[in-house]
Amino acid sequence: MAPQRESGVPRDDYVIVLFGATGDLARRMLLPGLFHLAKAGLLPARYRIIGSARSALTDDEFRQHAKDAVAEFGLAEPTGEAWREFANSLSFAAAQPTQPQPLLDVVAAAEKALGGQPRRLYHLAVPPVAFAPTIGMLADTDLASNARVIIEKPFGTDLASAHALNETIHATFDESQVFRIDHFLGKESVANILALRFANGLFEPIWNRDHISHVQIDVPETIGIEGRAGFFEQTGTFRDMIVTHLFQVLGFVAMEPPTSLAAKQLRDETTKVFEAMPPLNVTHVVRGQYRGYRDEPGVDAGSQTETFIAARVEVDNWRWSGVPFYLRTGKSLGQKRRVITLGLKQPPMRMFALDPGTGQAAPSNQLVIDFDDPGWIVARFLAKEPGAAMRLGEATMSFRYADSFCVQHALAGYERLILDAMLGDQSLFTRADGIERLWQVSARLLDDPPPVEPYTRGSWGPESIHRLISPHHWYLPDTP
Repeated sequence: MAPQRESGVPRDDYVIVLFGATGDLARRMLLPGLFHLAKAGLLPARYRIIGSARSALTDDEFRQHAKDAVAEFGLAEPTGEAWREFANSLSFAAAQPTQPQPLLDVVAAAEKALGGQPRRLYHLAVPPVAFAPTIGMLADTDLASNARVIIEKPFGTDLASAHALNETIHATFDESQVFRIDHFLGKESVANILALRFANGLFEPIWNRDHISHVQIDVPETIGIEGRAGFFEQTGTFRDMIVTHLFQVLGFVAMEPPTSLAAKQLRDETTKVFEAMPPLNVTHVVRGQYRGYRDEPGVDAGSQTETFIAARVEVDNWRWSGVPFYLRTGKSLGQKRRVITLGLKQPPMRMFALDPGTGQAAPSNQLVIDFDDPGWIVARFLAKEPGAAMRLGEATMSFRYADSFCVQHALAGYERLILDAMLGDQSLFTRADGIERLWQVSARLLDDPPPVEPYTRGSWGPESIHRLISPHHWYLPDTP
């Protein structure tokens, strides 16, 4: 069925099932996000939401759980008529692959209450080991009919596991029913990369190797592993962040102009970027581990799991040949940021003197895109300072979402993507061939990773990252 985009509100009635409804993701993101959609009038006119987990809750206990989650993490207070209507839509069913009957009964009751033939939307907010059993349960009980499914990251841990997971999914669901979610791609400021490039003649002509010297995608985090040693020791930062998040953002930055913004055309172009990426060169990767990580509960005393990764990535096509893409992310770093920096080439003739203090040109010729919420875009350039001497100073032109548009009803990444899944719009979701290609590109690094290098909490990672990016420099707005 074609995506429903006319009004932005799903026309179909929906029964939404949250697997892992008592987990951290549902508490922080999904339940508050669903309530925000309901309050904004962006859920279907008729819907039911069913929470599901291994442990049993009554409907009232689940409603209280949801209320506490919305009160702590939501944008709006769970009060008034809006909350009462939302709470009345909630019910709960404990479910295990070997004991699906409670879920079957609650789904049947929800569909009977709605009448007609409502669609089903399943959100698998569960550990990766539960993906296949949960999908198998949906297939065995016929719950997969007339349904769409949202799959959380990670989409496998290497090429073989990603291929096996896709085969398991496709045995039950057609690819058109599958929504592999990366909440980074749901951010307004990431989608704005498309508008910045393709709606403005100012930028698209310079978006290539003739004018851009390098690109940096930087996602540092200040938090540590937050008690998730069991997950993190098996995954590490590269699998957790680079394949799922930063490579996807790179695809948006580097894609060719699609013929339209429809899902097929948009995802075709990002997949072409992934196809043009040569295998990662292990000598162009720095793996780090913050001091004290091995003392975390559940972490092996000799762990070689990386909590930090920096990598130089190439895109070997006509537009980007010779332009390095530098990706950096990690735990317990100096700031939490979401930043893309495009470094523009210096003019071929140097008519202006270098900075007398450093012997270098002042940092400039950069286009910086902050894709955190609500996000901003800044162009950094040089201008003459007032006075008799020809002395240059740094200047900026900036756009900030919060200053330029009303953001009261802006949607967070998860909210936007859950709505898109109900609308059937796969534009901002990962495709099976794209994710398998990224694991293929990563195989050399996964098979033979360099040793981890220690770094201090609150720093920007191991010192060797500066050699990795030379002759360029890592850039963050609040660092020298």
